[in-house]
Amino acid sequence: MEREEFLSKLGIGALAVCMGCSLVACGSKQNDPTITNAPSPPATGSGTAFTVDLGTTLTNIGDSSTMNGIILVRIAAGNLASSFTAVQVRCTHEGAAINYNTGQSIFICPLHGSEFSQSGAVIMGPAFTALQKYTVTINGSTLTVTA
Repeated sequence: MEREEFLSKLGIGALAVCMGCSLVACGSKQNDPTITNAPSPPATGSGTAFTVDLGTTLTNIGDSSTMNGIILVRIAAGNLASSFTAVQVRCTHEGAAINYNTGQSIFICPLHGSEFSQSGAVIMGPAFTALQKYTVTINGSTLTVTA
């Protein structure tokens, strides 16, 4: 084998090995454990999304509940509608389920770090579209989230 042929084959082999390492390290979105395939939220104007009993649920600031593609969070004491926020659970960047960070009082996407205010506004990207916000009403101890 000629030196030029050897180096050519060595280079192709090394490239193949490096490409394999890159593919394994990066993976694909389908295999990414941080993507949770969060459900799509209901369309605005579609009616009641869900109800919760405040006597047994969401009793502490920072408590959250996720249902029907919506994350509901208690952000203040008292059983007033303003003590809660409800936004779509899917990040507007790539659809991963967001989490509420009580210490910072913001929603954070674990996939790429997008941050959203309690009202769903984008604080930091890569997301550039706000989260859909839902209406919260309270009647006695029953909280209703409406799309």
